[in-house]
Amino acid sequence: MVRRLLPVTAALAGSAALLACATPGIESPPPLDWEVIEAEAASRLSEYLRIDTTNPPGNEVSAVPFLRGLFEDTAIEVEEFASAPGRASLVARLRGSGAGGAILLMHHIDVVAADARYWERDPFGGEIVDGQIWGRGALDTKGLGITHALAMRTLAEQRVPLNRDIVLLAVADEEAGGAAGAGYMVESHFDAFRGAAFMLNEGGAIQADADGRALAYAVEAAQKVPLWLRLRVRGTPGHGSMPRPDAAPTRLVRALSRIAAYETPLRVLPRVQRFHADMAHLAPPDQRSIWADLAAALEDPDLEARFTSDVRQNAMIRNTISITRFAASPKTNVIPPEATAELDVRLLPDQDPDAFVATLREVVADPAVEIERLLSFPPAASPVDHPFFDALRRLAARYDPEAIVTPTMAVGFTDCHFFRERGIPCYGFAPFRITPQDRDGIHGNNERLSVEELGRGTKMTYELLRELATDAP
Repeated sequence: MVRRLLPVTAALAGSAALLACATPGIESPPPLDWEVIEAEAASRLSEYLRIDTTNPPGNEVSAVPFLRGLFEDTAIEVEEFASAPGRASLVARLRGSGAGGAILLMHHIDVVAADARYWERDPFGGEIVDGQIWGRGALDTKGLGITHALAMRTLAEQRVPLNRDIVLLAVADEEAGGAAGAGYMVESHFDAFRGAAFMLNEGGAIQADADGRALAYAVEAAQKVPLWLRLRVRGTPGHGSMPRPDAAPTRLVRALSRIAAYETPLRVLPRVQRFHADMAHLAPPDQRSIWADLAAALEDPDLEARFTSDVRQNAMIRNTISITRFAASPKTNVIPPEATAELDVRLLPDQDPDAFVATLREVVADPAVEIERLLSFPPAASPVDHPFFDALRRLAARYDPEAIVTPTMAVGFTDCHFFRERGIPCYGFAPFRITPQDRDGIHGNNERLSVEELGRGTKMTYELLRELATDAP
């Protein structure tokens, strides 16, 4: 574990900042110029995107000097933690009076792979073209990290007297499950976060239509639970010219065929019902009545077929199984001794993983098929009656008065679960208006974020943090 502290002593720097606000003769902070901050945000994100942190291998340590540099000459303390060579996370803390629990801000440093052949721009070029910042991680989640960092730094530079600490956490390894990042930090360094009031992370955003009009501030307050499985079949190996009924690939394919044909039951959770009811007036005209009372509508086979034809909507109301990997013989003319496949299973938060695996064994109906768990988390959610939602509604009323604020459930998973399991509420929200086209770039091609949204999001985050961090009891 590596720990480095910026050469600014927290107690002295924090005291100096507060004295500067109250002592005659000490220069007041300059007025905020959001155009300048927006320009810096774009420049900083461009630089961040040029640091290749593709996971694997991650190499998040390469981004730590850049992140540390964002807080130079401020009262913000910075520490670095390494879970393994090259796998670094960073914690930056702006201290308040300690009257209230800390506000945690998290994003992940690592990104998924990008194949430059399918991009219009270099995915690691950080180019700014026609008001758009291009690069892998612009939305997932380096843009969010820049927004958090500059909002936090602006609070420090303005010497705003805070009741709460604000803690930025930039973690490694989220795209591979988080064990070497958020998981390591919670397991080995939880004292840095103990007693926190809540955390803001990725997972939700300002949903916008194709024209960029804000429709809803969707906040991820729950997520489906991953259950990644490996199926393994062992059989008699031999020459490919002599097929065998007990050949491992053959038996595995039969099992996968049964799994692919299995239709998991529908289940509408209260949070999912609430989200769709809140959003019903924004749904496509032919689905508004379905969204208004989802559970009742899905009793009609025709309405069910219409709703579940959308893959995202389908994933909101059932456990899902995706067959994602398959391995057998390395040679065409060899029947291998074993074959394996991997399944990406996502369970609704109220489901029992043991019961699901037992059901899957019945579906496979072949005792020769072994089922191994690769990844499994306990379900966790955050309360939706939290003061964060009240503050976000006030923020939305200023910026997008026609948009609604609503909690939602993510069909994927984020690092929030590590903190929810330790009792810290975690909310997924990025203050960017995201269109359907924007969403296609996340883990896809041509990921990008507009300069305008990045600057606007930084200003919104500053205002949100200022309210929440000065209103603690």
